[in-house]
Amino acid sequence: MKGQPKEILQGPMPAVLVCTVPAAEKETEEDRVGEMRSLMDTAGREPVAEVRQHVAKITPRTYIGSGKVEELVAAVKEHGAKEVVFDVQLSPSQQRNLEEATGCHVFDYDELILEIFAQNARTHQARLAVELASMEYTRSRLKRMWTHLDRQSVGTSGMGSGALSGTGEKQIEMDRRLVRKRIQVLRDELAAISARTDRVVGSREAFTVCLVGYTNAGKSTLMNALTKADVLAQDRLFATLDTRTSRLFLPQLPRGGNVVLSDTVGFIRNLPPSLIASFHATLAEVREADLLLHVVDASSQVMDQQIEAVESVLSGIGAGEVPVLMVFNKCDRAYSKTLVGAYRKRYQHSVAVSALLGDGLDELRRMISDQVVSGTTRLRITYPVTNGAFDAFLRSRATILEETAEDDRMVVIIGADPRLQAELDDHPDCTVTAV
Repeated sequence: MKGQPKEILQGPMPAVLVCTVPAAEKETEEDRVGEMRSLMDTAGREPVAEVRQHVAKITPRTYIGSGKVEELVAAVKEHGAKEVVFDVQLSPSQQRNLEEATGCHVFDYDELILEIFAQNARTHQARLAVELASMEYTRSRLKRMWTHLDRQSVGTSGMGSGALSGTGEKQIEMDRRLVRKRIQVLRDELAAISARTDRVVGSREAFTVCLVGYTNAGKSTLMNALTKADVLAQDRLFATLDTRTSRLFLPQLPRGGNVVLSDTVGFIRNLPPSLIASFHATLAEVREADLLLHVVDASSQVMDQQIEAVESVLSGIGAGEVPVLMVFNKCDRAYSKTLVGAYRKRYQHSVAVSALLGDGLDELRRMISDQVVSGTTRLRITYPVTNGAFDAFLRSRATILEETAEDDRMVVIIGADPRLQAELDDHPDCTVTAV
């Protein structure tokens, strides 16, 4: 419980998992429990017991029904649990009531995700984003925190349950002002970072490909397989929070093409909106990409729900119109190859791969190459052979398809994106004609 000194425990924190699947979604229960267990493991919690309820109607005071609350209290006592973890968002009053009943701290889904993000944030930008989301979460729960402390300080003074002393009320107002001030500072700093990031990403000259997908779908493993970038790849949720970028060599394109590949944070169902907003700058790579590789775990039995969760986030951050290539990963572990085939028919632009074994990667590279070529226009450029500066500029920006020398003029056929074509049309050192 907040406000009390924590025991120093060896090993993971023992906690009771409460899973509340809606009655209409019973078929997803086992996968949901498995995902919550993975999240708890990532957060350093050991699920020593489970309480499950098929929720038809939410109980306003405690979310779950009174009978399940009694079952939860018994499980906490029987297994010596120090915390309770819910798989849904709880209101501050629901958390307070549940903590009163169980005598230990109750984590809701948002708080658990925030803690995992805090543990995995490595860069200054990611830490700022997590702190902002945490502050937004904490702001509405200050009263709950001070209620705990006031109860300890007043003892048997006769105050009713949930009442706050004058000291507590004053401290809440002070804390609220401090939190509001810190939130504004964080927003301003992240806005400045976002503006810089948008300018850098927007001015990038290469064709940009971005990996997106449900957490633990294998994005980092796929990036390593395609680029040898040696990024962190773990079988844990949210192992990657910070964007990593590396050149992608495509043998189907002249000189391997001018393509970069970025790995980004994984998404998950009901990702807290405050986190999405806080990671706006980090997700600039996704919004400004020329192509998204939506990596799907083909071994999951709830691919539909995971695909829907990712598409929802993409739409929410303004990336819903970016071209997408579906990549069904872990096909060596797929529980149904027939089902994967059905998904590939549903998504016309798709490929089945195993990033771990390398299966299907050649086809994936070819499909990316096709996207690069389809997004460019073939142009014939002529310029003086002696103009080394322009020659260097052209080779750094364009995919050279053919080149010949005619007297004192170089003639090259290139594939140019609309931005480069506009620059060349206005460039005084060359002549441009469409091929």
